[in-house]
Amino acid sequence: MGDTKMREEHKKKEINKVDTKEFELPDTLFVRDIENSVFQGIVFQCLSKIEGISPVEGNFMEHIFGRGAIETPKGISIEQDNKHHSVGVKIEVNILYGYSIPEKAEEIQGLCSEEITRLTGLHVSSVHVVFKNMLLENQLVTGTALSPPALLGSNLEEEYNDEF
Repeated sequence: MGDTKMREEHKKKEINKVDTKEFELPDTLFVRDIENSVFQGIVFQCLSKIEGISPVEGNFMEHIFGRGAIETPKGISIEQDNKHHSVGVKIEVNILYGYSIPEKAEEIQGLCSEEITRLTGLHVSSVHVVFKNMLLENQLVTGTALSPPALLGSNLEEEYNDEF
């Protein structure tokens, strides 16, 4: 009996001698997804800080029917490359007559690239700026891209009423 007891104690000692460093624990995988709407919001905020340009809005019919809503800014396209942890941006803007297009392009590209990298930690692989329209002073409204088309005159209510 004493021999059996010694074997059990010896087995217990062997079990206690197992080196836990030999066990391989799987690495923890941390995932961070950023939706395109976040990048669009960052770009939109950058554009609002730059004088002489305005973001491209949806067409007039989308505006009337409420389809060009805030949730999807027009003219800001994002392409994410998760493999290389980078993002490419395409921005369509209108520019006010008299401003230098190359200077405004450089200002937009620099500010957007810096802000996206600062806020998301991702590398910005490209910032493609497309100038869609040139606006005159009376077409640029603070906070919005274009004023409503001239079709909507002040006498619109007088021309259309409930009488047939």
